[in-house]
Amino acid sequence: MTADSTVSTQGADYAATASTAYQNILQVIETVEPRIAAATRKELADQRESLKLIASENYASPAVLLTMGTWFSDKYAEGTVGHRFYAACQNVDTVEALAAEHARELFGAPYAYAQPHSGIDANLVAYWAILATRVETPGLAELGAKHVNDLSEADWEKLRAKLGNQRLMGMSLDTGGHLTHGFRPNISGKMFHQRSYGTDPVTGLIDYDALAAAAREFKPLVLVAGYSAYPRRVNFAKMREIADEVGATLMVDMAHFAGLVAGKVFTGDEDPVPHAHVTTTTTHKSLRGPRGGLVLATEEYAPAVDKGCPMVLGGPLSHVMAAKAVALAEARRPEFRSYAQAVADNAKSLADGFLSRGGNLVTGGTDNHLVLLDVTSFGLTGRQAESALLDAGIVTNRNAVPADANGAWYTSGIRFGTPALTTRGFGADDFDRVAELVVEVLSNTTADGSSKAKYTVADGVADRVRAASGELLDANPLYPGLVL
Repeated sequence: MTADSTVSTQGADYAATASTAYQNILQVIETVEPRIAAATRKELADQRESLKLIASENYASPAVLLTMGTWFSDKYAEGTVGHRFYAACQNVDTVEALAAEHARELFGAPYAYAQPHSGIDANLVAYWAILATRVETPGLAELGAKHVNDLSEADWEKLRAKLGNQRLMGMSLDTGGHLTHGFRPNISGKMFHQRSYGTDPVTGLIDYDALAAAAREFKPLVLVAGYSAYPRRVNFAKMREIADEVGATLMVDMAHFAGLVAGKVFTGDEDPVPHAHVTTTTTHKSLRGPRGGLVLATEEYAPAVDKGCPMVLGGPLSHVMAAKAVALAEARRPEFRSYAQAVADNAKSLADGFLSRGGNLVTGGTDNHLVLLDVTSFGLTGRQAESALLDAGIVTNRNAVPADANGAWYTSGIRFGTPALTTRGFGADDFDRVAELVVEVLSNTTADGSSKAKYTVADGVADRVRAASGELLDANPLYPGLVL
């Protein structure tokens, strides 16, 4: 194993305790619905036996997973720490305060909000906090009111119209942005008058001068930075300069690369937190926690973010906030920095492995945790490539490439990520071997001209690759010592 891993290097006593805990849990579940217990066992077996290369997935530690299965799930706790709309929330206050404390310390943020249930929830909280701070608060002041409930029907309609007529700029979906960054079918594209920025058509990299010119012309209220499929780092200092010049709030969605920020792989101009007004993230992916979200903010935006419930969110998921606190505590340990660096190093090894075997990579490589392979050079669509790889036990997801001729459903690319297999202990040589196996599958897959989804893998290839993958997986076991 080349990198310390919270999941796989806790020691024999930890593994034995976790094993006993899960055995007991599944026995309890079996008394009510044995099919759920069976599916849970099967899911672990499936994950142990496949090469998980989905960039947005990881493996949380047993401590994080077990934290979610407690009676905190039974508690309603709308409101914020010390200011709840339900009684007897003192223990939830402790949980939420600890999650926020760990987030502030880990990321160096003035304020952290741990309630969002997901990344899209975190982004919605951020958007509405920006609208509340930039539009609603000054609008109320102009009307001589302290609260929206104090407005007449006519004045409320004027303010509502102003809230719904603001502008947002985010990275386009095909160049690596996320659907919550203003994509029209998503609520973010319906909330705002939206315009996308892309990348240089030759290099695939963000052209900051072109972005600045577009921002000067469009004058957005919100400039969104961050990505879900852009394989390079972003200069957030430049993004803040652009935002300041046009009077925009800089919001950064670091859901994909939060682990690299937490692990100090991204520092200085590449660390979004010191430069953004508001930063959002998920707590899984490269951060290796439970499925959920966080919002970090400056003091200016903190009061509005703190009203995420009831502004956007329903009751907080207290059991998940507890698991966030545990995961964030893990991420503050020195070994997490080693893990984060290994994630980036392994992505470069994977990219180099593809390039040395003739693969065509968007931007020509990577310097973060993900690699985007254009599979049209193999004569395939992303849908065909994804399915062929899955036949061979390699779990990936298809993804659009810039100006994708196959659209967002079939796509022309496959996105690979290194966080999950790095958690298992895979190193640089292992990822070079993974690249070799991927190319072997794709080189032996033939597209069916009658459909963008149909394909044929040459006889014996899938079985041969599964066997080779099994050697890598056996050398780097998932949750070693955990027996169900």
